[in-house]
Amino acid sequence: MLNNDIFSQFFLFCISIFSNFISALSGGGAGLIQLPALLFFGLPFTKALATHKVASVALGFGASVPHLKNNSLQLNYACLILISGIPGVLFGAYTSSILPNKFSTILLGSLTLFLSFYSKKQKKLGSSNQNIPINKLRIIVGSFGLFIIGFLNGYLSSGTGLFVTIWMITIFNLSFSVAIAYTLIFVGIFWNGIGALSLGLTGNIIWSYIPVLILGSLLGGYFGAYFSIIKGSKFIKCVFELVSFSIGISLLFKALL
Repeated sequence: MLNNDIFSQFFLFCISIFSNFISALSGGGAGLIQLPALLFFGLPFTKALATHKVASVALGFGASVPHLKNNSLQLNYACLILISGIPGVLFGAYTSSILPNKFSTILLGSLTLFLSFYSKKQKKLGSSNQNIPINKLRIIVGSFGLFIIGFLNGYLSSGTGLFVTIWMITIFNLSFSVAIAYTLIFVGIFWNGIGALSLGLTGNIIWSYIPVLILGSLLGGYFGAYFSIIKGSKFIKCVFELVSFSIGISLLFKALL
């Protein structure tokens, strides 16, 4: 198991900054780097996941500062993510012991890989942030999709932020930078907060690692979000495609090997 020495703490701090910087830039993917790092040092999966989940909440707080300063968020979208997604998260957590985890991991990996190719093919995806009429059909479809993604988040605990980003872009015609803001803040803080609480009740969190992970998440989230605002949606789209491709491959290897 990971020792509480200065080297280990510094290594975790660097990993946390880097993984959360990438996540804030692309709308997800912190677990692709941070979770395997905890596993590499010998933590059991349940303890590594619980510890990562608590630290990931700090990503939302760190990323929220630049995006709130940019004043790009609307209350109606925020409420839609919370009201539609949180019941899905709770339902997913409740049914996590029923569905086969290997099958779900393969499915999630395949879908994540599809996101990369879908975004690559749709050249203008997420390039605009136009106000479109929000009719009842869009609300129903958007809510249903967020519930399903919330279910996957509660069941598999990570890897679903990219789906929220692409869903908000597809249904509501948001830009990548704006969609990522909603994902990082409302999924990162609220969805992951619920997951962290449920995992924390099992006593699996390694609290001695939390301070450096949280500090890294705050810094990485802040600078990633700040950088994404500066660079714009075209650059973020490329990062999104790279990260979603990497996560998809990683999940498939995890399930099949």
